[in-house]
Amino acid sequence: MSTLWVVLIAIITLLAGIALGFFIARKYMMNYLKKNPPINEQMLRTMMMQMGQKPSQKKIKQMMRAMSNQMDNK
Repeated sequence: MSTLWVVLIAIITLLAGIALGFFIARKYMMNYLKKNPPINEQMLRTMMMQMGQKPSQKKIKQMMRAMSNQMDNK
């Protein structure tokens, strides 16, 4: 009976650790991406020029704001 309790506690602890680790890692990555966005203004300007568009500062700011709003909604 004692071995059963040890195995049961070990399984419950393992599952709780996995769940807690997942949520901590998710929170860390969300904060990291918010502080260090994967696309900055220079990259956006380069992409627009490659697509054949003449990027204006107003359009770049608008697109950056749209991406920021999208990240905040998630």
